[in-house]
Amino acid sequence: MSYLALARKYRPQDFREVIGQKHIVQTLSNAILQNRIAHAYMFIGPRGVGKTSIARIFAKSLNCSEGPTVTPCGTCDSCTGIAAGSSLDIIEIDAASNRKVEEVREILDNVQYLPSQSRYKVYIIDEVHMLSTHAFNALLKILEEPPAHVIFIFATTEPAKIPETIVSRCQRFVFKRMSREEIKKQLGHIIDQEKKMIEPAALEMIADAADGSMRDGQSILDQAIAYSGDSIEASHVEILTGALEESLSRKVLPLLSKADFPGLLSLLEECEERGADFQAILSKFSRLVRDLLLFRENGKAEILFHKNDLDY
Repeated sequence: MSYLALARKYRPQDFREVIGQKHIVQTLSNAILQNRIAHAYMFIGPRGVGKTSIARIFAKSLNCSEGPTVTPCGTCDSCTGIAAGSSLDIIEIDAASNRKVEEVREILDNVQYLPSQSRYKVYIIDEVHMLSTHAFNALLKILEEPPAHVIFIFATTEPAKIPETIVSRCQRFVFKRMSREEIKKQLGHIIDQEKKMIEPAALEMIADAADGSMRDGQSILDQAIAYSGDSIEASHVEILTGALEESLSRKVLPLLSKADFPGLLSLLEECEERGADFQAILSKFSRLVRDLLLFRENGKAEILFHKNDLDY
């Protein structure tokens, strides 16, 4: 059996399996139940938080032979085709690779044709902000009078780059970063399913390094399993994730507050000896200072980049 990356192996297949994003799952589920399906959706949020996965689940729910339903069967031709990426009616486009107006027009020329075997023809356009101005203009003409059988789902990490004329014609959904607890819980489940062992500190490091992205967390775990085998140790994850830079960055502030310049020089020497990334240390240090200042002013943990900065 060929190797399958954890992020693909454990991709959610229906709304019940989605981690986090409850506000989006509930809204889309209710839209299906109430038959209030829009022609265009804009999924906004950072990488690895479920935009494409939920787009596919939504397409599956709409086109399931037993639907439209919030619990697609997963066994009909439509469901299996979408899961395998072979459905002719679910067209996934990477806007970064297909950004020219000619390429978009070629794709959109087929919009007028009815789906081959499904209720809806669904276009999932990832990184839509990468389209050229002329490509957006071509897309706008379709959005102004969309065919009844077509649904567009746009995904973006940079909504500010998308013309307002496009955005205003879409239902907008803002995806949140995953919490560390959500990431830890899912990675723990994967560890159990894969029959591996992991030190609690190692799991904490991976969840922290994921920075709110479930996909990043799964990729790091994949890498850790490849490095460590059946038992993942914290020292291994430290090497893989830059946790070394995290720990070193936390030594800077006390030294600065005491004007301990010999201590800072000693820390620089330690960084060089351990092969640390100086740019990463500065980045993590600036984030730490930001979190500490915000928490001092507001006392709200939810505004922090990383909740464990409170342990500092």
